Amino acid sequence: MLVKDAMSRKVVFCAPSDTAQEGARIMKTHGVGALPVVSDLASARIEGIVTDRDLCCRIVAEAKLAETTKIADVMTRNPVTCAPENTLEDCESLMQKHQIRRVPVVDDKGRCVGIVAQTDIVAYASVAEIAKTLGEISKAQKGRAAGTYAD
Repeated sequence: MLVKDAMSRKVVFCAPSDTAQEGARIMKTHGVGALPVVSDLASARIEGIVTDRDLCCRIVAEAKLAETTKIADVMTRNPVTCAPENTLEDCESLMQKHQIRRVPVVDDKGRCVGIVAQTDIVAYASVAEIAKTLGEISKAQKGRAAGTYAD
């Protein structure tokens, strides 16, 4: 199966210039835990990704002001991505290797056209593959650099 057949196409974005508070509001309104960060909404060229965990660990835990801290200051730049034509198995391997739960889907022009979340994998993968992916994503994350977007 190809990524384009399993990805969520209704993606909400934020911009690097948005505040962390605005990013959190967007996540809450749309019921999502991550936002691709795009240069502008018209082009949707991906610049990064920000998760609810980024907001918690890099804003709340560090007692920063969400209403003044910019998404650019807490997002993961150059996120792991895949293409719509990649196989779902390739995407799942990226999740396992990088211990991430979401992979933005980017076209050949760098535009974010979708996102594959762990829940999308569950809908299509075998029980054994789901268990393997969940196990890899959930491994202890020794040495993980601050600012990476694993949940």
